[in-house]
Amino acid sequence: MKVTMLVSLLMLASVSPARSVIPAGTILPLQLNSSLNSRKSKPGQAVTARIMQDVSLPSGERIPIGSEAMGRVLKVVRAANGKGAEISFEFDTLEISKRSIPIVANLRALASMMEVEQAQLPTTGPDRGSSENSWITEQIGGDIVYRGGGPVMNGFEVVGRPTANGVLVQVGSHPGTKCRSDVGGNDYPQALWLFSADACGTYGFSDLRIAHAGRSDTAGQITLASDEGDINVRSGSGLLLRVR
Repeated sequence: MKVTMLVSLLMLASVSPARSVIPAGTILPLQLNSSLNSRKSKPGQAVTARIMQDVSLPSGERIPIGSEAMGRVLKVVRAANGKGAEISFEFDTLEISKRSIPIVANLRALASMMEVEQAQLPTTGPDRGSSENSWITEQIGGDIVYRGGGPVMNGFEVVGRPTANGVLVQVGSHPGTKCRSDVGGNDYPQALWLFSADACGTYGFSDLRIAHAGRSDTAGQITLASDEGDINVRSGSGLLLRVR
């Protein structure tokens, strides 16, 4: 197992750094190591997040849990005179086994630290005294996970199965949003950690929206905006990036 993982990492790392080796449409489930705050963040400031679940690739390789996505703050606009704040940033590098792989990625979903914590708890009180392997939990976005060997359910539809540290599901589109299911034929089950198959947009923030996801125009450049106040996305928040 260790030999196979090492070979996979070497294969990923040996590809020319001039292009991304991560297939288009691959989703990266991440947790922020740093905060994004319109009162404190500054352009050029580093932004990092860690992969929270092994990400399997169609080639049979994988991006291991603990790998880091790295980027920077691009622009900050503070709330003032009745206008809300904005923060623009990007993730442009994936650090795997001390090797840097360039990426261009857009933002599919963002969840507050509280939403991340809640998704890791069982949905019913009695479960709290039982093994975590048998808990029933609710994903960010509403999917129900039966961790005792059962499926992941989106309403009445089976969309995947639980795995160590997360879920492996068939990604879906969300009605009324721009979030897509598969991209470029990349329709294999994906690692979404604590997020639902059709998770899209922001969760757990009262006044925050994804103004620019980074899909078009300035690809990879993500902008969060508030309608009134400042922005404070704390360390520990969760996000889904999708590689272009």
